[in-house]
Amino acid sequence: MDKRLTALAALTLLPLAIACGNEKAGSDSVGAGASASVSGAHWSVDDVTVDGRKNAAPGGAYLRIADGGEVKGNLGCNNFGADASFEDSHVTFDKLHATEMACEGVPPNFEQTLSRVLADGDLTTEVDGDKLTLTTKDGDKVALTKQEAAPLKGTKWTITSPDADGKAHLTFDEKTGQVSGSLGCNRVKAKATVSDGSITLGTASTTRMMCDTSLMETEKALLRLFDGTVTYRLDHRNLTLTSENGQSVNATAAE
Repeated sequence: MDKRLTALAALTLLPLAIACGNEKAGSDSVGAGASASVSGAHWSVDDVTVDGRKNAAPGGAYLRIADGGEVKGNLGCNNFGADASFEDSHVTFDKLHATEMACEGVPPNFEQTLSRVLADGDLTTEVDGDKLTLTTKDGDKVALTKQEAAPLKGTKWTITSPDADGKAHLTFDEKTGQVSGSLGCNRVKAKATVSDGSITLGTASTTRMMCDTSLMETEKALLRLFDGTVTYRLDHRNLTLTSENGQSVNATAAE
């Protein structure tokens, strides 16, 4: 754990090349083409290639550049931010900083590898349809895919917290005005009235199977969302439901 935290702390200290000339971070007066084709989209990281060796990215890694050049993303577990400068078909990421959480399930050293490539000064941008490739001067690459935002209704939302080993999910159906899915073990269905920023959930109707203790505890936590009003927040393909007592449930759109 200590080694993990030490390695992640180093992310905030990585040196970054600064764009040449007097271009300010986020300026696209010179690189309007690259900025327009790359900015404003959510790019999911597919893999990182260093010294000819390809490293597959964990599912949560992504990169998003706002029109003003502000960068937000995720390295696989830890969130990061930076400033982006464009020039011709190139981009430079400046002031890279990241959180320092210790996480499970992320390939060893992947976060450090991705951050080093992004921090490697002037990167060539190549957009082909919904694919983006960022290439360093030494030939290392980050491959990304444009990902569309998921709507609240009609999307299968896989619960990520509380943990149900990927078995819990909910889907809001616009036609029936209901929510249905799985609590991790038992099926669930209830009336769901969606308004601006909130969802009123009716009494949950569930099956009555018995499962292992951890799943049953998760089910109890999820059932507390029902018979009340929850607020919801959508962030691209992530959904957060917060009950009246402050309990939060996080979910991500299923592929």
